Amino acid sequence: MSRPLPKAGRYALRAASLAVALAGWQLLTSRDIDLWLRFSQFPTVTDVASAFADRLTGPDYWTDLTASLTRILTGFLLAAVLGVATGVLIARSPLAEDLLGPFLEVVRPIPAIALVPVAILLFPSNEQGIVFITCTAAFFPVLVSTRHAVRALTPVWEEAVLTMGAGRWRIIASVVLPGALPGIFGGLSVGIGVSWICVISAEMISGQYGVGYRTWQDYTVVDYAGVFVGMVTIGVLGWLTSTAVELLGRRLTRWLPRTSYAGRRTPRRARSTRTDVPVSVRPKEGIPHDQLV
Repeated sequence: MSRPLPKAGRYALRAASLAVALAGWQLLTSRDIDLWLRFSQFPTVTDVASAFADRLTGPDYWTDLTASLTRILTGFLLAAVLGVATGVLIARSPLAEDLLGPFLEVVRPIPAIALVPVAILLFPSNEQGIVFITCTAAFFPVLVSTRHAVRALTPVWEEAVLTMGAGRWRIIASVVLPGALPGIFGGLSVGIGVSWICVISAEMISGQYGVGYRTWQDYTVVDYAGVFVGMVTIGVLGWLTSTAVELLGRRLTRWLPRTSYAGRRTPRRARSTRTDVPVSVRPKEGIPHDQLV
């Protein structure tokens, strides 16, 4: 197997791959190449960069950015709290599973963006409706991952804490939540991505400000460079928020052992050369200790 590149080399490789993609985009669009795909209809990289620079100097871009970030953070934080709490409750309480499980399993397959009419009917303002859709989108990935993570915990940990006289809340705080954190952050990583998809779609349908609203407006006036500005903005914001969730998860689960790359060789354990142990009772290589005679 190939050995992994050093950290600087990996960053250089990532930058090079992005540069190649942009160069290919510029080449295909600037030469109006039409094979099966119609690249002549696309704006060039330079057109998008020029439109991006114009947007950065105007107030509308920053207003839309603030509106989208406010909606995504509010909805995602609500989904994180509610999803973790509901997941732990369902995983540890048969009564809660019987009461809440059927309703949640019926609602879960419904796409969050399909709830836009419900949000319009329920909430007095579009802003609250968009936050509701964003929260719903992230809620179910967090709920499912938390439920599975809690159920996968070994009961030995809880029994050990019970023997020391711990109560229900101490068990949840000391055993359940720390043990389920890797699974919870897996759901949070999925949830933040789904939240961006739904908040942009909701802004396109019923928003008055936001990146999604501005992208749709650019499409209606045939400003394709502006459409790509919105797409790039969405991609960068999604990458930054998902990276922040991942870094927070690594920070809170730094006690976990980290797997290394497959190409990295681990040093061999030195063979025991002790002479004070009789040969008949030394561990035999390749045989588990519980099978030694």
